[in-house]
Amino acid sequence: MSVKELAIAAKGASYKLAALNESAKNAVLLAMADLLCEKAGNIIDANKLDLIAGKEKGLSDSLLDRLMLDEKRIIDMANGLRKVADLPDPVGEVISMWTRPNGLQIGQKRVPIGVIGMIYEARPNVTCDAVGLCIKSGNAVILRGGSEAIHSNKAIVKVLKEAAEKLKFPIDAIQLIEDTTRESSKELMTLNGFIDVLIPRGGANLIKTVVENSTVPVIETGSGNCHVYVDKFADFDMAISIVFNAKTSRVSVCNSAESLLVHKDIAQAFLPLCAKKLSEKSVELRGCDISLSILPNITKATEEDYYTEYNDYIMSVKVVDSLEDAITHINKYNTKHSEAIVTNDYMSAQIFLNEVDAAAVYVNASTRFTDGFEYGFGAEIGISTQKLHARGPIGLKELTTIKYIIYGNGQIR
Repeated sequence: MSVKELAIAAKGASYKLAALNESAKNAVLLAMADLLCEKAGNIIDANKLDLIAGKEKGLSDSLLDRLMLDEKRIIDMANGLRKVADLPDPVGEVISMWTRPNGLQIGQKRVPIGVIGMIYEARPNVTCDAVGLCIKSGNAVILRGGSEAIHSNKAIVKVLKEAAEKLKFPIDAIQLIEDTTRESSKELMTLNGFIDVLIPRGGANLIKTVVENSTVPVIETGSGNCHVYVDKFADFDMAISIVFNAKTSRVSVCNSAESLLVHKDIAQAFLPLCAKKLSEKSVELRGCDISLSILPNITKATEEDYYTEYNDYIMSVKVVDSLEDAITHINKYNTKHSEAIVTNDYMSAQIFLNEVDAAAVYVNASTRFTDGFEYGFGAEIGISTQKLHARGPIGLKELTTIKYIIYGNGQIR
């Protein structure tokens, strides 16, 4: 089937899916979770083909980590579906209701968006997360993953559709575009009337391409050039722990910290201690002139370094004169994703929270918490860095829209 034919089929199925009740949707999600675990071996075998091809293409270790599936990650995918099934169904919720002087009762009700298009790169777990969230929120989904994960994605979708078909679920609501050429993406981006919203998830180039070329409305998910600012009032042990976790717990993800800012009053004492801890994971530091004077063995940072999402064991370092300088630096170089301050000063924390422009802003915690599971949403389809409709983790409610419902008893205007 062509991309348009897949979209037409998904549009038709979306009306059937929107009419399903919560128990029917939950039953499908639980059946999918069980079959994923049962057929984990088939998915791992398919994933091995992608890993072999990825190594031949010279993919970095961090990208190969994103691509890799093992039994634990598949169990995690299945558990993600189960958690989504446990979450309250937002569809049908009446948000508000009021009565006009003429007796009309007017309300706002949550309804599915319709058909969600996903364009994403080498993270096959996104395939499962997207299907689960779209089903629970009553949306059909069209998936267009990257060529790096095509075998994995085909295997996952096959299992999910098999489970759904057994329960007579409208399986056309789950579509995978197997053509991974640029032409399929271009066509998907222009299918107004069949696709209601497009969500890109991946690197900065992918997101930029979709935002600039799509005629379908886009929820922009951002790359993660995230910062940790260590204030002059910071507890050193806490700061080192947060920086180490934010940078090294998983370098290939968008909520990993890429830049370290340190107040000048503590830089001489703090930076050697923090660098020593980061050296345990062989993190390469690229710093400003003041950083270099304190840590002479690090690399000098370029302007480009401060804009870069490394997705690797590399971190830029900048010594700043004040809290205000830290905020100015962050707002200039960040991608509006996740930013953190480490401080014991209440006013510094409040100023940072109020003035940093990002979807998630932390006080004394790692940026790695920007995640649907960690926020209690269950799985998420991405982290939105835009300000319209959705911002932050895109969970179930963010995949719905509203319609107005009006009750009358014969009123005319």
